[in-house]
Amino acid sequence: MTTEEEVLDEIEEKDISFLRLQFTDILGVVKNVSIPADQAEKAFDEGIYFDGSSINGFVRIQESDMRLVPDPDTFAVLPWRDKEDGGAARLICDVYNTSTGEPFEGDPRYILKQAIEGAEEHGYTVNMAPEPEFFLFKHDEDGYATTEFADHGGYFDLAPKDLRSDVRREIIFTLEDMGFDIEASHHEVAPGQYEINFEYADALTTADNVATFRFVVRAVAAQHDLHATFMPKPVPRINGSGMHTHMSLFKDGENAFHGEGDFDLSETALSYLAGILDHAPAITAVTNPTVNSYKRLVPGYEAPVYVAWSDRNRSALIRKPAARTEASTRIEARFPDPSCNPYLGFASLINAGIDGVERDLEAPDPIRENIYEFDEEDRKERGIDTLPKNLGDAVDALEEDEVILNGLGDHVSEKFVEAKNEEFTEYLVNVSEWEIDRYLETY
Repeated sequence: MTTEEEVLDEIEEKDISFLRLQFTDILGVVKNVSIPADQAEKAFDEGIYFDGSSINGFVRIQESDMRLVPDPDTFAVLPWRDKEDGGAARLICDVYNTSTGEPFEGDPRYILKQAIEGAEEHGYTVNMAPEPEFFLFKHDEDGYATTEFADHGGYFDLAPKDLRSDVRREIIFTLEDMGFDIEASHHEVAPGQYEINFEYADALTTADNVATFRFVVRAVAAQHDLHATFMPKPVPRINGSGMHTHMSLFKDGENAFHGEGDFDLSETALSYLAGILDHAPAITAVTNPTVNSYKRLVPGYEAPVYVAWSDRNRSALIRKPAARTEASTRIEARFPDPSCNPYLGFASLINAGIDGVERDLEAPDPIRENIYEFDEEDRKERGIDTLPKNLGDAVDALEEDEVILNGLGDHVSEKFVEAKNEEFTEYLVNVSEWEIDRYLETY
């Protein structure tokens, strides 16, 4: 734990001139308020006030005053800001209601804290480790992002095909300077696509890290005149970007997911896994929250669409990775994508898993064959359902799932559903270039 005094000392020691106070809106977009570093003590003691009515999904105009309270554990110097006028650092904040003095129920970070507390009531600590993927694209002559690949490498390729390994290396150095423990990085399957994995941590730290990761990747890419995007499927007919999320529960310092059965999974792990499968359609609205997310969730491009689990293949929704030690026993949810709000996405996964534990759900048998090769009758025989085919169906599933809705809370669930229904309606009334090319002259 980092104390406020330690942060104040580091600000002085490292000649920090400005602080970025960060938080996310309901859709997961990082927002920030910049303050002079000499206001840091006031920020810790009193908070920094802002207009919540201007933030997507927060509050109405007549109840707009909100307060940011920095979390000292999240202090990090921004490495790319090193000028004569002093450096800059960031602090991630919790949002409070000024009228009540209580945590704001629409703050995504608060929602995740509530889910973590739910697990702690059963004696569990939740650890998570994501694998966010992203694309690097070139800019056009006017500085706008294109979908022209930064390179034409493939899975695990080296230079000269992976021409942007220098950018990825600089991203890694920047993240390490900000306190990340990077586990691995590599070129992904599609041209211009990359993955950087950081080590597991508790769920809140991990969600903070995902939010930080996204803005660091974009910032470093921009310095190389490239655009980094976490859009799930920016280019048709190639692999999209996922954010496979590894999870485990610990109790009394021991991995509660490790067991002595066929798959080294405990009954707790199997029930947790079963809970995620049971709530998967509703979770998808949160972990795959854009219209574009469902262009990735189609068979044939390594993205899981079938509600099943496996200890071997990657066509299932949840995979049990090989573990070298008891402490590393875990499950991997393969359906989330990096466009999601990490706080709400992780909260939904945790709430679903804990619901499975509370109900003592039994996991179905693992599917060891390639589910993509099953026909509809095979899947029906084995009781394998599919994820929602579009955002509208996913939101419908969310509205029918009390566990996931209750975990989001009344405020977030109402605003989130409203925003996503509006997004899907806009998509339905829009006419794409594909439709023009296919139908304009034919009919």
